[in-house]
Amino acid sequence: MEMPQFLKLFKRSSRDGGWVAVTTGKRGIHIAQVKFMGARPQVTKCAFYPLTELSAAALEKVRKDAQLGDVRFTTLLSANEYQMMMVDAPNVPVDELKTAIRWKIKDALSYHIDDATIDVLQIPSGKYGSDRPQSLYAIAASNETIRKRIALFEKAKLDLSVIDIPETAQRNLAALFEMEARGLAMLTFGDEGGLLTITCDGELFLARRMDITLGQLQDADENLRHQYLDRMELEVQRSLDYFDRQFHHIPVNRILLSAPASLGLDKRLTDSLGMPVEMLDLAQGMDIFAVPELADSEFASYALPVLGAALRQEKKAL
Repeated sequence: MEMPQFLKLFKRSSRDGGWVAVTTGKRGIHIAQVKFMGARPQVTKCAFYPLTELSAAALEKVRKDAQLGDVRFTTLLSANEYQMMMVDAPNVPVDELKTAIRWKIKDALSYHIDDATIDVLQIPSGKYGSDRPQSLYAIAASNETIRKRIALFEKAKLDLSVIDIPETAQRNLAALFEMEARGLAMLTFGDEGGLLTITCDGELFLARRMDITLGQLQDADENLRHQYLDRMELEVQRSLDYFDRQFHHIPVNRILLSAPASLGLDKRLTDSLGMPVEMLDLAQGMDIFAVPELADSEFASYALPVLGAALRQEKKAL
């Protein structure tokens, strides 16, 4: 069994053919293909296939139905399949970085460090005028998790090249909507909860998960729904305050929100945070002509992770 690249978070890609991303979740399988042609990425395919149970046979059927051909595949780990930890960067040569990180995070894992696959994502500092010591994100997944994902794709006859994570997929999306030298907060919700990222110039500076799903925000019980909304507002405010303390040199002047428009979250957050909150319009950053469903805010909310994964690029290494 040949191991695909795990994460390679600090690389980007530039092949015109782009990637086909395949993500699996509680409700089924999402597939997206993005090609880099002209000024904006072009979404050539984005579809959802409902499933009651995930299997290699079901995944292979989706591959055939989607008529994907001979392409490079990437996928995302689910939120419960990995850990992402912010740590101070050890003062070691680059080729010794992952070894040093293993020692730093070994006690934070529920499995032995020898059974872990580790990668790192550096948080930029110097070029943004920060005097903050350089930090990085350490990402860890068990070898067993990686093996199972590879085996699933192999049995489905999908040539898996890269395993990535939702935080970097969201970074890829945010980069399409950023203003130069300004931070962009992007808040999204799906089956696995909420994800807030703050990026600047295509780099990920902060990622915070929220244990609040899109379904909970749509809960029919008004009291429960208000509890989730209050908690969400508090967590967003705390994250913004933390970012301002740690990265005060990067101004964050707006939040880009992906959620069904019917929820009215943009107005609520604007009122509570005192910051402009804009609904994400994918057509402003991508060519979605081939997939008109992406103009629907609810369809887009669930499709964002797979779209972000398909936007993967590999131009620079750590």
